[in-house]
Amino acid sequence: MTGKTAWILDGYVDEPACLGVPPYISPYIRTVAGVLLEHEYSTRYCTVDQVREDPDLLATMTTADLVIMIAGITVPGKYLGGTPATLTEIHQIGAQIRNPDTFLAGPINFGFSPGGGRKAVKGTGFRFDHLLSGSPASALDGFLEEGKTHGAFEYRKEDPWAVAGSAIIRQHPRFPWVMCELETARGCSRSHSGGCSFCTEPFYGPPIFRPVESIRDEVQALHNAGGRHFRLGRQPDILVYGSSRSEEYPTPIPGKVGELFTAVREAAPTLSTLHIDNVNPGTIARHPEESRSALDVIVENHTAGDVAAFGMETADPEVVARNNLKALPEQVMDAIRIVNEAGGRRDAGIPHLLPGLNFISGLSGETPGTYDLDMAFLERVLESGYLVRRVNIRQLMPFEGTPAFTDNTAGIHQARFRAFKEKVRQTFDLPMIRRVFPVGTVLKDVVMEIEGNTSFGRQMGSYPILAGIPIRVPAGTVIDAVVVDHGMRSITALPVPIDINSLPATALSWLPGIGKAKTGLVTARRPFSTLDEFRSLAGPTPLDSLFSFVRYP
Repeated sequence: MTGKTAWILDGYVDEPACLGVPPYISPYIRTVAGVLLEHEYSTRYCTVDQVREDPDLLATMTTADLVIMIAGITVPGKYLGGTPATLTEIHQIGAQIRNPDTFLAGPINFGFSPGGGRKAVKGTGFRFDHLLSGSPASALDGFLEEGKTHGAFEYRKEDPWAVAGSAIIRQHPRFPWVMCELETARGCSRSHSGGCSFCTEPFYGPPIFRPVESIRDEVQALHNAGGRHFRLGRQPDILVYGSSRSEEYPTPIPGKVGELFTAVREAAPTLSTLHIDNVNPGTIARHPEESRSALDVIVENHTAGDVAAFGMETADPEVVARNNLKALPEQVMDAIRIVNEAGGRRDAGIPHLLPGLNFISGLSGETPGTYDLDMAFLERVLESGYLVRRVNIRQLMPFEGTPAFTDNTAGIHQARFRAFKEKVRQTFDLPMIRRVFPVGTVLKDVVMEIEGNTSFGRQMGSYPILAGIPIRVPAGTVIDAVVVDHGMRSITALPVPIDINSLPATALSWLPGIGKAKTGLVTARRPFSTLDEFRSLAGPTPLDSLFSFVRYP
């Protein structure tokens, strides 16, 4: 190594963390780290959240030779941890870091919007020295080699950087509790027809599948660096990995999916999490047998608590047609059924694999009646008995170059959008969460993220349920917790084992069968020595097998 130093500032989040994955580190960061290593830079990494907590970090960066910031968002939403950089912050950071060469890269090149319902427009005046376009890693390499600021993406070129930069995950503030996002493909099989009206994936052209060997090498390097949590989340449809590049709706090849998952398992033999993200319901509906076989392969090799994210967008057939969407409502219902059949069985109380539904408001052709059709569809799902892990309801954030940028109904039906969202939360989400996580379900390895009178944490995975623990638990603590109550998008849980003799009265009142009425009696008679002694006062509860009766002097 020479004496050259660099910083990577991470202001990018691909999914809203409170709705999506826990804190994670994207492939952008790791490939950029690999480029810097190849060019003999000693590299430090931090997130924009760390800069918010300690603004003096920016002063530290001014002593480096270069600083590269990865920024932008591709999905609007609310965030819990891993909050992306705002446009104002990007401008301010660029203005404050003046001594090193500064670079800005990432999805910011597609445009920026403060949230759903607004167009993502090309930003200007960032105050960075260089705006890298195309692939951040390739563009940075080109600049360091020849002064060029645009880089074309090629797996052949970038895969070695992904391996070389894998150790950067150790610098993530949540390490080792950080999700390693893995790219398996890019491009859209429907790119010749433009794909969905709002989507940027067709910009990449027809699908390009990343070789299994390259994915295995990266996973092995991440595992050697301490990575234990992985998500195959960078592709439009995991079921068609390795399938035809010429079909609009490729037929899944289960053997190819099996090769991918086997390679990941072999490369990371002690992994704790292996989840997926996007699944095209149109694929399942058009190829049910092959899709079911591919889903069986996933369920056999992944870890439980997984979610297959369906880009349904709407249950209005007219909106589906106007926006070239992937599946009609009946096809989505078929896909929900098949995923439930393949992944609905439980492992230690948690369903293996459930569908998640994405709705988008503001698409072309939307009318007030669209929301009636969307609600009727969700009511059918409830009546069917099928399980759905979560429903994401977003407002359109159209990017320049997509048909939706100029043809949309964004902001027109705001009152109906808000009413629909609220009704879904109250009449669909709450009963569905009760079905998916019934009282008594034990969630293993909940990583606490926020400490307070009610502390909050989540398991590692795709769209893990947010757990509120009604006692103070330090951030970073890892606990098992049992579900005792439900909110519209979260659950209330107590640490396991439930220590009846030390649990605060406010937390004790959450026990089923205890409540506020018996809490005073129980706390006055503590400590208890046995379950029978406790039952004589409180009566039996559904959680008796989880109680502990440690006595303190």
